[in-house]
Amino acid sequence: MNNETSIEEKNCLFCKIIAGEIPAEKVYEDEHSLAFLDINPVNIGHTLLIPKKHTQNIFDTPSETLQNIVSALKIVSSAVKNGVNADGLNIINNNGGPAGQLVYHLHLHLVPRFTGDGFTHWHGKNYNEGEMSATAEKIKKIILDN
Repeated sequence: MNNETSIEEKNCLFCKIIAGEIPAEKVYEDEHSLAFLDINPVNIGHTLLIPKKHTQNIFDTPSETLQNIVSALKIVSSAVKNGVNADGLNIINNNGGPAGQLVYHLHLHLVPRFTGDGFTHWHGKNYNEGEMSATAEKIKKIILDN
């Protein structure tokens, strides 16, 4: 890591993996991205895909970095699914503590899914009267203002 590396990056588990300071079972690497097996997998083949450039989460990640990750995602997700003969694949990204983010370096979980593996989706909620359209308007306004 260079002299301009922040304390956050110096203490980042994933930055240490990128730097080779901590071992990982790497499955893919290019100029911008690294993918390695999760050490505590939900299912066999559970892989983490990260940008080599440190960013905390999707909110502070430059669009170019996200584009690079998505290019790698296309390659790695197919390889993970086919490599473990999975029936499907979840792609999960947690942003912030309340969303379940534990390591504050942007990462995508590629979780192979198998018929009957016992994992289910979270339970949905219903909108109250008028709440759906009001929520949509709030979101659209922010998009238009940017």
